[in-house]
Amino acid sequence: MRVLVTGGHGLLGTELQRCFAASGDEVHAPGRTELDITDSATVMEAVDGLRPDVIVNCAAWTAVDACEAEPQRALLVNGSAAGFVASAACASRAHMIHLSTDYVFSGELDRPYLESDEPGPRSVYGESKLAGERAVLAALPTATVVRTSWLCGEFGPNMAATILRLARNGQPLRFVSDQRGHPTFAADLAPMIRRLASERVAGVVHVTNQGSVSWFEFAQSVLRAARLDPSQVTPIRTEELDPPRPATRPKNSVLDNAVLRALGIPPLRRYEDALVELMGRLTG
Repeated sequence: MRVLVTGGHGLLGTELQRCFAASGDEVHAPGRTELDITDSATVMEAVDGLRPDVIVNCAAWTAVDACEAEPQRALLVNGSAAGFVASAACASRAHMIHLSTDYVFSGELDRPYLESDEPGPRSVYGESKLAGERAVLAALPTATVVRTSWLCGEFGPNMAATILRLARNGQPLRFVSDQRGHPTFAADLAPMIRRLASERVAGVVHVTNQGSVSWFEFAQSVLRAARLDPSQVTPIRTEELDPPRPATRPKNSVLDNAVLRALGIPPLRRYEDALVELMGRLTG
């Protein structure tokens, strides 16, 4: 396959480059300075010139709290621009996979969220990502929207690396115990994205590693995997965060991978196994 990965220099984009290349695909993975997806004409020209079989849109503005102060920018990058990529994919007859997030949900349900559940974002970031989902599926109904959560990996800033750095520097580790989700690892997510691209699965699909934890429990897991003392971590409530975060986080971010099960596709492995491997790379 000839593959275009937008946002190709980020955490997931870098992992996708490795995954597609290892499978023998021709991969083009420009970063934001090489391909600005907010410029619709530039996107159309780039896709028309490359004629990819698959486009994976990883380009996004993921600074959740900063989005609160700049909602128009968030809606452009995460919303309208995703539609520009989908329109270009439609024109070139490429399959598109668009990356989305657990933040499209309110977090108020007392069970894992299904793909069919009604979104209800509580932050500008979540609203912008939901706008992106809708723009993509309006322009290209056969696209795949992959919702994932709590993404961690080797090649960019993420909470697993942050927790490890704080612990090594002897800084206080205070993490909330009232927000739960599925940690997901780019090294596992990338091969699943390739499979969904190859099979041209349409619609919304939740893809996460398995295992529901709070941020407090996840921080403890990181330290255990790095062979550090998990008792360094102190649990707090969201309202105890100092300073408080501008953006509201969903308290329940657990995504049920129901569509994968219906398709007969095995879900990603338990997060603990992936975390041990990641810590081995980050500490080795």
